[in-house]
Amino acid sequence: MSVAGLKKQFYKASQMVSEKVGGAEGTKLDEEFKDLERKVDVTNKAVMEVISKTSEYLQPNPASRAKLSMLNTMSKIRGQVKSPGYPQAEGLMGECMAKYGRDLGEDTNFGGALFDVGESMKRLAEVKDSLDIDVKQNFIDPLQGLCDKDLREIQHHLKKLEGRRLDFDYKKKRQGKIPDEEIRQALEKFHESKEVAEISMYNLLETDIEQVSQLSSLVESQLQYHKQAVQILEELSDKLGDRMKDAQSRPRKEYIPKPKPVIEFGETNEQSNGGFTQTSAPPARNAATEQPCCKALYEFEPENEGELGFHEGDIITLTNQIDENWYEGMLRGQSGFFPLNYVEVIVPLPH
Repeated sequence: MSVAGLKKQFYKASQMVSEKVGGAEGTKLDEEFKDLERKVDVTNKAVMEVISKTSEYLQPNPASRAKLSMLNTMSKIRGQVKSPGYPQAEGLMGECMAKYGRDLGEDTNFGGALFDVGESMKRLAEVKDSLDIDVKQNFIDPLQGLCDKDLREIQHHLKKLEGRRLDFDYKKKRQGKIPDEEIRQALEKFHESKEVAEISMYNLLETDIEQVSQLSSLVESQLQYHKQAVQILEELSDKLGDRMKDAQSRPRKEYIPKPKPVIEFGETNEQSNGGFTQTSAPPARNAATEQPCCKALYEFEPENEGELGFHEGDIITLTNQIDENWYEGMLRGQSGFFPLNYVEVIVPLPH
């Protein structure tokens, strides 16, 4: 930094101390400027808060949001184009219902209905993913751009204006010791910065129709989401209604008990057990199965660093539960994370 620059920093620091400690009054800005500054400050706070609350609305689980952010960062570092999506609650519930619907059998009333509802829930999750993408592209990203560009630029102009005001006030108070030409130049720079800051704030507030357009995009995305969700749920409701009508129209099968086995009490010998078959003692439990573990229901291919891959039927040792959707475990000497809905817990983790 040059000598002139160091002197200017000293002037500003001295004037600031005089105002904060000594109670000295600096040059006052007009009320119109102050009103613009207040409105811009409120706009800045509103945009930041709305972005935060919108993200919470789209992805309500804070643990999943944190993990997704970490995985996205890792994907960018590794140069991966595809990044994992947020685990929608509808999708997790759909996977659960579809799984048990298949286990019960789709030819049963409850099993078939579970499968139908599960598939509809997974469709709802896909629609929710589309809502996330639309809102991010058409609402969150433009607002973030407003913060990163226009509002940040205004803050830069205001900061520069404050520095030039302090410099001018310091020189004005020392008129006679500081050349008049230097004071005049400081005043000109102060007015120049004030005009630049005022124009930038005025332009931002006068073009706020852009923010109205972004809010309209948010509402339109929500409207499309709810329309599609209503269509899916109406189709599901009709399907379940047809199932109930079909079940009620079919004759109910009567339970026919099986004939009881006849036990003959003849002569007994030393090898006889009174007509009853001797049951073998229950096998001793393997000490290895006492530790927390689970069985893989499906094959899981890891897409991100830190995830644990496995095949259907593998027995995985459980070491930790990350959240309600992810476990940490070990298989064949490898440790990593895997989704809960891909496995069936055999021995649960201790609480």
